[in-house]
Amino acid sequence: MQERPQIKTAIPKRRYGIGRYAAVLLGEIETAEPPFYRYLLAFVPQGQTEPALYVGAEQAPPAERADGAFRLRVVGELMSDVLDTDDCWGDIDDFADQALKVGAQMLGLDEGQITRLM
Repeated sequence: MQERPQIKTAIPKRRYGIGRYAAVLLGEIETAEPPFYRYLLAFVPQGQTEPALYVGAEQAPPAERADGAFRLRVVGELMSDVLDTDDCWGDIDDFADQALKVGAQMLGLDEGQITRLM
């Protein structure tokens, strides 16, 4: 994954089970260089240690904040795309709801299988 977030430290805020994946919502994320993340939701296949997909709320550059302070970005093996820019992605509940939906869709999972574990 070429644009994998370069995380120095992060605090797990929530955990979910979704099909054959565990999803961990990280907050208080420290990175050495941009992008800087408010939250990241990492989807890890069962039995593996590395995420297959990330959905993140990254800080928008100051010149682009007219549309919102945070960009919703998806980072996968072959892609890295900004899906939306809005202030609401800085709220943990709004971010978690949307990130779970996006991740489930990208991985071909049923949203009905999402279980909050922590």
